Amino acid sequence: MELRHLRYFCAVAVEKNLTRAAEKLFIAQPPLTRQIKQLEEELGVQLFERHSRGLTLTPAGEYFWEQAKQMLAKADTVVENTRRIAENQKTVFSIGFVPSVFYGQLPSLVRDLRQQTKADILLHDLKTGEQIEALKTGKIDIGFGRLTIPDEQVEQTILFNEPLLVALHIGHSLLKKGEPTLEELAKIPMILYPANQSATPTFADICLSLFTSRGLATKVTQQVNDLQTALGLVASEMGFALVSEQVKHFGRDDLVFIPLRDKSITSPVIFSRRKEPMDAITALAVEILKSLVENRQSDQYR
Repeated sequence: MELRHLRYFCAVAVEKNLTRAAEKLFIAQPPLTRQIKQLEEELGVQLFERHSRGLTLTPAGEYFWEQAKQMLAKADTVVENTRRIAENQKTVFSIGFVPSVFYGQLPSLVRDLRQQTKADILLHDLKTGEQIEALKTGKIDIGFGRLTIPDEQVEQTILFNEPLLVALHIGHSLLKKGEPTLEELAKIPMILYPANQSATPTFADICLSLFTSRGLATKVTQQVNDLQTALGLVASEMGFALVSEQVKHFGRDDLVFIPLRDKSITSPVIFSRRKEPMDAITALAVEILKSLVENRQSDQYR
């Protein structure tokens, strides 16, 4: 089996039609039909059900399609990283992250890895669900998120549970009452982030669930793509936003970050990696993280 067989198969799986797939691949239909038949013969299974109006995947074909997409993505990543190494003479180490963890230990981790390995560190802004897929295809080597998403190929570890803070305009009337409750926050406009177009939960879903699980209705006035935009709207007095404790280190003179009255309300910071023997850089990253988490627990940020 060659990579071209996988690319041919995926094209047919997407189009559900040999003629359209052949056009997309810029080849004639008969050779494509032969390649698909050869692939089925090699695997010893039927991948497609043939119908008068097109094709549908068999259960085996559905499984093979998911695996083929991962293998092709992995191959593309290997080619890209190989070229990058050839150009820069550096090892490539890629890290996925959700924006709400960027203001804590991640910059220190990146700095230490660069100093100790001279590796080419690449950062990818990815939702937790996207990180799981990126780990499986090799696009990233480790990831940092806030959701546990079970997958037999990925290991996830909770580094610590982080308190959530309320971001408010410096002149907001709610500040006069001290630390707010969720009941008080439910009565004023809320800014949510990130905007989510997929079925995978995000930090916005975590925030909303805090209210819905307590039978509270929220007044979401805006849902934006990123933290910076959310804070800008808060500074414009359009509402409040829930943020991770790490964000308080991001100084703004027009905002205040105050704790919730209920100190049990937290959000986990989760470290993800592939379930495989660790290479040298991943092992070093784990050791650095251990030290950073210990420093955090003793209030020694750096």
